[in-house]
Amino acid sequence: MTASESTEATWEGRLAGGSKVSLGVATAIVVADMVGVGVFTSLGFQVKDIPSGFAILALWIVGGVVALCGVFSYGELGAMFPRSSGEYNFLGRAFHPAFGFVAGFVSATVGFAAPVALAAMALEQYGHAIVPNAPSLSLAVGIVWAVSLVQLTGVKHSSTFQLIATILKVVLITAFLIAGFVVGTPQDVSFAPQIRDLGYIASAPFAIGLVFVMYSFSGWNAASYIIGEMRDASQNLPRAMFSGTLIVLALYVALNAVFLHTAPIDKLAGQLDVARIAGTYVFGEIGGRIVGAMICIGLISSISAMMWIGPRVMMTMGEDIPALRLFARKSTQGAPAYAILFQLAVATLMLFTRSFEAVLDFIQFALLFCSFFTVLGVIKLRMTRPDLPRPYRAWGYPVTPIIFLLVTLFMMYYLVVERPLQSLFGALIMISGLLIYVVFRKRDDAGSPAIASAGPK
Repeated sequence: MTASESTEATWEGRLAGGSKVSLGVATAIVVADMVGVGVFTSLGFQVKDIPSGFAILALWIVGGVVALCGVFSYGELGAMFPRSSGEYNFLGRAFHPAFGFVAGFVSATVGFAAPVALAAMALEQYGHAIVPNAPSLSLAVGIVWAVSLVQLTGVKHSSTFQLIATILKVVLITAFLIAGFVVGTPQDVSFAPQIRDLGYIASAPFAIGLVFVMYSFSGWNAASYIIGEMRDASQNLPRAMFSGTLIVLALYVALNAVFLHTAPIDKLAGQLDVARIAGTYVFGEIGGRIVGAMICIGLISSISAMMWIGPRVMMTMGEDIPALRLFARKSTQGAPAYAILFQLAVATLMLFTRSFEAVLDFIQFALLFCSFFTVLGVIKLRMTRPDLPRPYRAWGYPVTPIIFLLVTLFMMYYLVVERPLQSLFGALIMISGLLIYVVFRKRDDAGSPAIASAGPK
């Protein structure tokens, strides 16, 4: 048996003997990671240039379809290489370990910590709508620390907490949807297609709106970061991502339909807090607090999902790289304690320095870049390694990967044109990750067997 085969056998052995995450929990992680504040805030800017119910819903449907195209490709890679850490694993196997390290470096340092801090601050703001006198920063920090403590108790307790929090989130959103359609006063908006809708769908605002819709759909690949903890990962990973994305697609379309159904378009146009406005029209003056509570509970599940999957990147990197071996250590409950504490420290630092919004702007290009090449890796491996076992094959290949690549390429182009400085900084983050990889490799001239075998065999 070669070193490469031995490493693969070790991964498969861990999957067979230590998997604890069910399909339901993995699906909950996908849903929780996707549904944040984006869907509750973006409609106001979309209807300014697209004042059409049908075109708005079509925008969100297109975004969901593109996300599903990404799901199919990630599902194939995850079934082929069932190891936790997402792009770190996939890019290292499809292209080169250095490429995987760059993706892992971005994710492990700020890729998850910054969204955690942003979600915590959003929770704090919505919490003030419920409890006006709540301390400004302590609520955000307290939630992140409390959720992290749950993660430190191990996969069993994390699974229970994640499942309950996500089910509660979906139930509350569903209740809001039912109330909106039953109690809300219908507005003068049509969701049936009309001739003018073709002009809206073919317009530049529709294309730009798709960029921000795709940001709201980000997280569809969340389950790929915990493959190593899933039961029957080769089968359940594609199912979890597909089911989770479909659930979120249905919720997003229904939410935007309720917003348009209950509140006048002219009252929504240009507004950030469209959910609060719609809630006021449905529930009266208390509507803002009801919507705020719903979003707060939803954000707790989102923070929990990111505090779960983010440290798994650092954990897997620690298994491969001697200099990071500390982060591969697990507690007696099976939690990567040092990796969790590292992400907690970074997120807490961002909360106190208020630097997370700038970091999020800077890393968007890098994250899109890594997702683009991950899906491109499916095409590359189909051409260069058709002999590799594929327990799951991407549905609609090669059309679905190409659709995802074209849309992601457009998003990267948009960022480069509209935010050149931030995109450049994102590229510099990736370059710094590459330099760190070179340093680590020089420190270990022989190379770790796991690193040496991380590429395609």
